[in-house]
Amino acid sequence: MILGAVLAGGKSTRFGSDKALAKLGAHTLIEHAIAGLQPCCDEVIVVGRSDAPVRTIPDWPRPDCGPLAGVAAALREASRGGFASVITSGVDSFDLPGDLVSLLSPPPAFLDSQPVVGHWHADARTAAESILMSEGRHSMRAFAEMVCATSVKASSKPANINTPADLGAVESKHGL
Repeated sequence: MILGAVLAGGKSTRFGSDKALAKLGAHTLIEHAIAGLQPCCDEVIVVGRSDAPVRTIPDWPRPDCGPLAGVAAALREASRGGFASVITSGVDSFDLPGDLVSLLSPPPAFLDSQPVVGHWHADARTAAESILMSEGRHSMRAFAEMVCATSVKASSKPANINTPADLGAVESKHGL
């Protein structure tokens, strides 16, 4: 079983407001992110916020530790729930490849353009926890290196929406 996890615990500093609730066409970014993972996962959760259209869990070990804290929380949840792996995506990742599971299999693997979009074995939680409890880099790339993840190029690169201008560009490109 695969758990899908939308990482939504960021501060949205570059965006200027709660990015998860920004509208892209008729839906919010968080709705788009959930919909992007639902076809390929047995369950989808949102990590790092308490309000979402699906079940939510907090970042681990605490908020404001970056995307790896969301991944660590999702991996812990997967271990508790009997999931073999987790596919992660940022709330600001839009237009994920339709063949995401096959593209990122076998795990561990991640999109080279967006390391937060990845497929991780549930037992990788110990690596994520170790990094987060250390003084070193707490980055997704450090985690990917530690678990020997494969960097994968997608034929079409998903959008990474960090600013209102990025949102506008995606709206224009997709006619939303």
